[in-house]
Amino acid sequence: MKHLFFSMLAVCFISITHAQRIPLADSAVTTKHQITANGQKFSYTAKAGTQPVWDNAGKVLATVHYTYYYRDDIQDRNKRPLVISFNGGPGSGSVWMHLAYTGPRLLNIDDEGYPLQPYGVKENPYTILDVADIVFIDPVNTGFSRILDEKADRSLFFGINADIRYLAEWLNTFVTRNNRWASPKYLIGESYGTTRVSGLAHELQNNQWMYLNGVILVSPTELGIKRDGALEKALRWPYYAAAAWFHKKLPSDLQSKELEAMLPEVEQFTMDELLPAIAKGSSLDANSKAAIIKKMARYSGLSETVIAQNNMDISTNLYWKELLRDQGMTIGRLDSRYLGIDMRDGGERPDFNAELTSWLHSFTPAINYYYANELKYKSDVKYNMFGNVHPWDNSNDNTGYNLRQAMAANPFLHVMVQSGYYDGACDYFNAKYNMWQMDPSGKLAPRMSFKGYRSGHMMYLRKEDLIKANEDIRQFIKLSTPKPDQAAKY
Repeated sequence: MKHLFFSMLAVCFISITHAQRIPLADSAVTTKHQITANGQKFSYTAKAGTQPVWDNAGKVLATVHYTYYYRDDIQDRNKRPLVISFNGGPGSGSVWMHLAYTGPRLLNIDDEGYPLQPYGVKENPYTILDVADIVFIDPVNTGFSRILDEKADRSLFFGINADIRYLAEWLNTFVTRNNRWASPKYLIGESYGTTRVSGLAHELQNNQWMYLNGVILVSPTELGIKRDGALEKALRWPYYAAAAWFHKKLPSDLQSKELEAMLPEVEQFTMDELLPAIAKGSSLDANSKAAIIKKMARYSGLSETVIAQNNMDISTNLYWKELLRDQGMTIGRLDSRYLGIDMRDGGERPDFNAELTSWLHSFTPAINYYYANELKYKSDVKYNMFGNVHPWDNSNDNTGYNLRQAMAANPFLHVMVQSGYYDGACDYFNAKYNMWQMDPSGKLAPRMSFKGYRSGHMMYLRKEDLIKANEDIRQFIKLSTPKPDQAAKY
């Protein structure tokens, strides 16, 4: 009878949502599935639905779409971790980590992440669903989520702090509805999602009184930590070295080393020599400048001439255009393993992001197929891979420092950073710099960790890194789970 009820419930909501282009404020479609993950075979439930966003007077302003997975054979869900997942943009849906990283289904790509046909999804044997339940959330105007009240003030949703506030309220309701208050809770965010979850950790703790066990930052942004001028110009260099190493553009002595063995040398050069040299500007004497430019060329695959012509300031756009210019190719922004072809070899920036077109090629058919055919969530509402969330208010971004404050006030809270070495948009060395500045005293260092991978922004697209990164999350959850009766105190 229970399965019959769920089936009838699903049919009811499917028929309603399919008939309109405006999503229901409050809905759910529940389906049952089986999987073998991390060597364990088990059944799980998927609930795809919408939950309202209310104003202070209880009026529905918008609806937020979510997909919630929970393992069925759990006897005590109070001890079962809940992972709350956001992607970035800020106008991006949760599709990326949902269908390519932690969720129970994977889109059809090859082992390096390139699109394959026929489009579709397959089992993800590396999902973290064996150790934690997961909810993937699409903020307003992403995925199937929409503003429902035409008169609603868009500034309530579209800004760093507004986004954090309404999502914290939404999460309070979600956790209450699904009886997960006693569960250990984790936030995971990718790209702009790291800004979101860093702020949410503080907002949930201070204004919803919801305390977390962990925050996972995948390809983090700057988190409001300023780095203008010389810092901005210098901190890119280890990423340039990684990209050059992948494309075999480094001198033989560097190229012959393993990537992880080579990068510390570049990191030391960046902080000890390059940063102070750039800061000196025109006061740097000619001999010292020539020596620095020679090392910059050695570690980047670029010519000394190009570096000198640009006053030692090589923008990322120029780097993506310049590294393989002699081969008539550009390299990707979010993942510099990907190659592009421009209309002309001249210029200072690529015509398009080679990696993003490749990803949309495979993700868009997969997510639309998956919701309609496997989760039985059918709607005439378009799934927004990228939605209109403009104008976005970027002011008062203190999210990195707010995450530090949340950690300081909660001895149980741990943070893990995951970065791809070939990510040129949110590069790995800037991610390390975040950690140093968030915790200048080093007192939180035992609860902060960094993991690097030989791929780009979405490191999990590469099969080897998908396996490693999911296992890193499992170990992070294990590490951040307190012993029975362990008190949260210093």
